[in-house]
Amino acid sequence: MSSDPAYMARLGGQSLGRPLTPSERRLADEMESIFRSGEHDFVRVAERLQQSGVPFPSGATGSWDAVTLEAELRQINHSLDQAYRCVPGPDVHSRDT
Repeated sequence: MSSDPAYMARLGGQSLGRPLTPSERRLADEMESIFRSGEHDFVRVAERLQQSGVPFPSGATGSWDAVTLEAELRQINHSLDQAYRCVPGPDVHSRDT
């Protein structure tokens, strides 16, 4: 895998290093639905997640609030970043047509 910054910049977030888990997918789907409804305030988003019974992707227990929402998203992003770093990149020098 290349550690060249330009190479990594070209890749951006084009793919995931692993698929989302079912609980991550449920959180993502629910958040998309909440955002589509016009709600973007994390306090209210967390309230809606709590009302919908969305489990924490980390497996933790408790109630959703803005702090736990941010912590869960941070943990998911870190996990996805780690997985992405482990995925071999394409050969950017190949001339496949």
